[in-house]
Amino acid sequence: MKIKELFNRDGHSLLSYALALTLLTGVLQGCGGGGSSSSATDTNSDESSSDTGDDGDSGGDGSEETGAWIVNTTGERAPYIYEEDSNEQVLVNVQSVESITVGGRDYMRVTATGIPGYEIIITDNILNALLSRPKVSSDFLSGSPTVQAGDMISFGQDIGYRSNSSCGAEAGFGFWPPGPVCPENISHQGDIPKSPEAATEDCETGLGVQGYWVNGTSIYQWSDGQSVNNTWHTLAPFAEIYDVDVCGGHAANGDYHHHFYSNCLADLVGDEADSHSPIYGYTADGYAIHGPWEDDGQLALSSWAVRDYNDPNSETGCSAAGERSCLLVDEYDISQGTQTTNNTGPSTSGSYTSLSRNEFDTIPGFFYEDYYWDPELTAQGGAYLDQYNGHSDNERGYHYHLTVTLSDDAKLVPAFPFTFGPRFYGKLDDQTIVSRCSTSIGR
Repeated sequence: MKIKELFNRDGHSLLSYALALTLLTGVLQGCGGGGSSSSATDTNSDESSSDTGDDGDSGGDGSEETGAWIVNTTGERAPYIYEEDSNEQVLVNVQSVESITVGGRDYMRVTATGIPGYEIIITDNILNALLSRPKVSSDFLSGSPTVQAGDMISFGQDIGYRSNSSCGAEAGFGFWPPGPVCPENISHQGDIPKSPEAATEDCETGLGVQGYWVNGTSIYQWSDGQSVNNTWHTLAPFAEIYDVDVCGGHAANGDYHHHFYSNCLADLVGDEADSHSPIYGYTADGYAIHGPWEDDGQLALSSWAVRDYNDPNSETGCSAAGERSCLLVDEYDISQGTQTTNNTGPSTSGSYTSLSRNEFDTIPGFFYEDYYWDPELTAQGGAYLDQYNGHSDNERGYHYHLTVTLSDDAKLVPAFPFTFGPRFYGKLDDQTIVSRCSTSIGR
């Protein structure tokens, strides 16, 4: 069962709306990187083992070093986000990319503020999604958004939300829905391997920063850090859908990030969906994340499938139809069967209330534990990805893809595992952004 089946529900399903709002980022028009002040170049080498966006030449004007990164070359500043200790507006995007060598290994050292330079056109789809929020009357100060279709807004501009008190007037308040704190200048600096290597042992991803998007904002994984009975882990692209802005991002502890595909990023990197997607970011292991397109009209396809809870006799079902009373012994090998758990989860006709007090239907696919990797899909090759949400080709070497599916009304639906993972394909070390593997799922 594909994730897009989560949309095949009646109009009263809150999860259906939540996922439709997730698609806000798939229907945005006119998102950008703030005009001519930033530069982006996507360079690939037929001879490299992976996309690095860098040919290793540190001479000249440094253009080879910047690669796919959106480097702020003219000092552009965010109009609504300010430095914490001054009245100065924050610089946007990436400030520098340089080559360093540590312990004989070469890295790209990326320095950024973590604040993007997005410009967004409010489309009919965006406006309708805002007006369709289940708590619209309380989420907006005046009961509805203050923008109209066709308006152009900047990142952090007030659109009428009743934002967190951490957001100041004309300084982010009104751009984010109730709950999330406002982004801050986190001053990212991270080292990304220029010649990534495949890992030799399993390495789980974790919470927090797992890499950088090309504009210097943070890559977060599928987890929102929440679970039911410490067992059934919720997926941020679903459970936090009412907590993201019109670009599909928000901040945690001041760190602005995306958990899934954003068309603001797509427009920033010039992804026209007419060929293989360009690079959207780099994970801590050094491998590039490309956008969702494998080719013109062909999406890259996740090889993760949803468990069949409806049939107790299926390989992945539990003792009774619709129950979450068992766990897969190994989500990478369903032939090992299931094991009963006393920490049961909501049934597939149950519900879940998020931290922002929004309610969701817990249909199959809502929790991490609802998924398993299907090696038969990966074995088909072509657009199908591996267990890490990546694959290799002759031009780019190994690379990850953001994954989505196409709904019946031609909208892009985020598909698990959304970005990359759930494990790193590549090797981490003491110098990388993430230096050690997570010791538990979703933490």
